[in-house]
Amino acid sequence: MNYTLHQLQVFLKVTQTKSITKAAEELYLTQPAVSIQLRNLQDQFDIPLTEVVGRQLYVTDFGKEIAEAAEAILNEVQAINHKTLAYKGQLSGRLKISSVSTGKYVMPFFLSGFLHEHPGIELSLDVTNKSKVVESLAQNKVDFTLVSVLPEGLDIKSTPLMKNSLYLVGHDKPKKKNYTKSFMGEVPLIYREKGSATRAAMENFVDGNRIAASKRVELTSNEAVKQAVIAGLGYSIMPLIGIKNELSNNDLHLYPMKGLPIETTWNLVWLKSKRFSPAAEAYLDYITKEKTDIMAQHFSWFENY
Repeated sequence: MNYTLHQLQVFLKVTQTKSITKAAEELYLTQPAVSIQLRNLQDQFDIPLTEVVGRQLYVTDFGKEIAEAAEAILNEVQAINHKTLAYKGQLSGRLKISSVSTGKYVMPFFLSGFLHEHPGIELSLDVTNKSKVVESLAQNKVDFTLVSVLPEGLDIKSTPLMKNSLYLVGHDKPKKKNYTKSFMGEVPLIYREKGSATRAAMENFVDGNRIAASKRVELTSNEAVKQAVIAGLGYSIMPLIGIKNELSNNDLHLYPMKGLPIETTWNLVWLKSKRFSPAAEAYLDYITKEKTDIMAQHFSWFENY
């Protein structure tokens, strides 16, 4: 057999996501590239690793065993790399973070300086909805999570990073200086999927003000909601952090309304009982010292709204 580490890495990601498309996204590869690596690995085994039923990809029992072996091999390779760097006196290891989907507009700016200072550290950043982020935290699968609403029922510690403001957003330029809440009952409203913190904030505002929505649309990502609003399909309550360029280009507009914006805070969260690796310990120290400067450098535009 002559399989490569890259093939094992691709196969492991496919087994974790149950999707070639999602594996390609997380590995920053094209779908054809993932398919080729998967096929090249499969060619070395007489027993199928995966199978497709309908349009759903399934991992066979044999494939699951190979995936477990692949994960063990890749972990050992990473350990070798980390030991080599440690021997050279460099900070090394893997930093694992999960972030709610709109946190993708925030988290990279709080990571880039740290990773430039410590090139030996590997980053694993999983961007998903809030329910999955909280699940990964509860199961101790990550060092830190980024959320705008602190999870309940967990013994946690946190440090605030910056505020998160959510506004009513539409495609057309507002014709009034102030809109009443009844306006939201007269237009189509576009929601994020269940499990999203943005969805929960929007539902709380709509339900709390007894707004009877005339039409509801549900989409599965902040980007999809944004494009739907730009296309004129409806209105949505969205985080300001994710629409800077669209506001500047006049593709989107903020609709003034009493009770808005909804204000929350982006928090870096970890389990109180978490035993930090040297990489995680160094990152928390970095955030404590540098977060104010990072906000001033990258998010001063926030104060203009």
